[in-house]
Amino acid sequence: MEILKLSTAKSGVEITTEQKTIAEQANRLLHSGLGAGNDFLGWVNLPSSIDAEQMAAIKACAATLRAKADVVICIGIGGSYLGAKAVLDAMSNPFELLHTEHKNPVVLFAGQNISEDYTAELLEAVKGHSIATIVISKSGTTTEPAIAFRIIKEEIERRYGKEEARERIVAITDQARGALKTLATQEGYTTFVIPDNVGGRFSVLTPVGLLPLAVGGVDIEALVAGAVEMEKATADDVPFDSNLAAQYAATRYVLYSEGKKIEILGSYEPKLQNIGEWWKQLYGESEGKEGKGIFPASVTLTADLHSMGQYIQEGERTLFETIISVAKPAHEVKVEADEANLDGLNFLAGKRLHEINKMAELGVQLAHIDGGVPNLLIELPSINEASIGALLYFFEKACGISGYMLGVNPFNQPGVEAYKKNMFALLDKPGYEEESKAIKARL
Repeated sequence: MEILKLSTAKSGVEITTEQKTIAEQANRLLHSGLGAGNDFLGWVNLPSSIDAEQMAAIKACAATLRAKADVVICIGIGGSYLGAKAVLDAMSNPFELLHTEHKNPVVLFAGQNISEDYTAELLEAVKGHSIATIVISKSGTTTEPAIAFRIIKEEIERRYGKEEARERIVAITDQARGALKTLATQEGYTTFVIPDNVGGRFSVLTPVGLLPLAVGGVDIEALVAGAVEMEKATADDVPFDSNLAAQYAATRYVLYSEGKKIEILGSYEPKLQNIGEWWKQLYGESEGKEGKGIFPASVTLTADLHSMGQYIQEGERTLFETIISVAKPAHEVKVEADEANLDGLNFLAGKRLHEINKMAELGVQLAHIDGGVPNLLIELPSINEASIGALLYFFEKACGISGYMLGVNPFNQPGVEAYKKNMFALLDKPGYEEESKAIKARL
């Protein structure tokens, strides 16, 4: 079964034999573990390493939470929530909340911001609901999720008492150390491990992503199965001409070398909007260092043609597009004829919306190519767990190859510490006294 197609025909790129070899070498470097950041390569063979026992434990915990709560609050930031949010949105009916009965608990997210209004409105919204939480943090001290967990934990304990709260709080954290691990052990929470060798932005196929998704009713076995298929299809012994991840990485590399500094990821399916948000962290945090890297942006089409379309068509020619296309929708809606035809749409009568959407996609592609915007196309057969699992792993593998081709360590993120030091100094965190004096003098 074909779970994903890639076309680079409209990119204008001719990849040389040498560039193909560089991409193949980068892929082999990921598998050999001899490259930069090799202590964070656990994701490379992760899908195929998930065994039945792990899957059963995740599903059993999810069943417990589903039985106890009709709202589960997932606490995390960055890779600890973006992957789960992206897949959940892709696999859910966006209008489910309007239904009087829900077959799955509502999964809400917290700890991805420090907004007082967001937190207050979340607490207000769940007042009439039975709640539980999944808290995701390797250290337990990352500011945003730590604040959210303190507040949500207090709410759960106030409502149900400490004994029952233990059954409603699940921690996904480090195997042996850290504040959250210590608390989970003391309180007796069910825990799952964030593997030491898997960075946050590559963690969606660990319990970090799989547990919230299972709670939300996603078929995580099918998700992982799709990722396994892509793992095999992009292995280190798969030659360049058959390896979609290597082809995507090499095409991006050539476009970057030709001055295309911005990549816009787009889709004509709103369900995939948050795939773009997850992808932006994956590529931005992996490639954006040492003064290098393609800037990742995303759009949802056709909506953003009415906002970003002008710039894409005629703005500075430093960008290229990657479009995620879906071959077959899950539903059928046709345009009906109207006797008055005041809107002039009778020429579309009898056509399915999917057909119209496809023609919009093709028309935009041709216009953007004519406007000097190279286009890459990723096609999913449909939006289902297997295809989304394949897409996630495809992007992860291509990201690793891209980083090595670019000459950076794609698995660290030294730049994210700069803002934290300033924030802690401004908040007078103990241990930051000298930094606090210095930064306040600057202000």
